[in-house]
Amino acid sequence: MSGAATSLLLIDGHAAAYRFFHGIRPMTTQSGVPVHAVFGLIRLLQQFRSQFMPTHIAVAFDGGLPANRLSLVPEYKAQRKPMPDDLRAQLPIMQEYLTAAAIPCFCQDAVEADDVIATLAARASGRVLIGTSDKDLFQLVSERVSIIPLSGQAVCLDPAGVKVKTGVGPEQIPDWLALTGDTADNIGGVPGVGPKTAAALLQQFGSLEEIYLHLDQVTRENLRQALAQHREVVQRNRQMVLLDTEIDGLPDFDALACTREPVSTLQAFYEKYEFRAFAQKLRAPELF
Repeated sequence: MSGAATSLLLIDGHAAAYRFFHGIRPMTTQSGVPVHAVFGLIRLLQQFRSQFMPTHIAVAFDGGLPANRLSLVPEYKAQRKPMPDDLRAQLPIMQEYLTAAAIPCFCQDAVEADDVIATLAARASGRVLIGTSDKDLFQLVSERVSIIPLSGQAVCLDPAGVKVKTGVGPEQIPDWLALTGDTADNIGGVPGVGPKTAAALLQQFGSLEEIYLHLDQVTRENLRQALAQHREVVQRNRQMVLLDTEIDGLPDFDALACTREPVSTLQAFYEKYEFRAFAQKLRAPELF
C-alpha cells in the first residue's frame, strides 16, 4: 500500500476515558458494572472510523510516569487526584473491547500515552490523525499530522489551526509550554508568563534560544528579570514537554493495519456488557 493511500488514526485512550467518564451519564450493567466510559470510547471509534476511514489504527493508554521526567520534576503530576474507582474499573473493559475489535492497544510500564503516540506517528506513512484533548501533542502537528478533538464536533487542527489556538506554530509548542509551565502536570513556569505573553515572546524572537540570546531586547523590566531568574526552570521544562519519538517495543506501521470487524467476538463482548444497540447494529444485514 503506497504512503499516499494510507492514514493512521491514533487515540489517546486516557484522555478519552476521562472525557466520557465525566461527560456521559453513568451506565451500569444489570450486575452493577460501570460501562459509560466504555460506551463513549466505542462510539468515538465508530464515528472516527466512519468519518475518516483510516487504513491503520491504534489506541494508547498511560502506563505510568517515566523515570526521566520524574528525575527532572519529582512532583510531576503528584497533585492529581487518584483515578475514580468507577473509571479504573472500566480500563480493562476498554482493553477487552479493543482486543475483541482487533484494534491494536498499547500500555507500557512507565511510558506515557503521548510518547507512544509520538513514536507511532513518527513511524507512520501517509496522513496521521490524533484524537486527543492534550495540548502537549500539538507539537506533533504538521502538514501530515492533524489533531481531532475528542468531542468530534470541531475542525481538525492543522498547523494554521494550532497557531490560531495558541499563538505559535507546532514547532514552537515545546518552547511555549516551557515558558508557561503546566499546572495540570504540576510543572511551574516563569511567574507572570501566561499563554499570551509566551506567544508574544516567541512571535518576536522565534525560539527560547533567541529569547535568551537577546534578553536585553525584552522591554518590560519585570518580565526580563523573571526570564533571567528562571532560565534553568525553562530549560528543564522544555526537556519535560518534548515528546519521545523512540519508544522501544512498539510494532512497525504495517502491524497497525485495520482488519474486518471480528463479528463473533464483538457480538459476544456487546452481549456480555449489555450494549444492546451496538449488538443490534452488528446483526443488521448489509443491503448494499
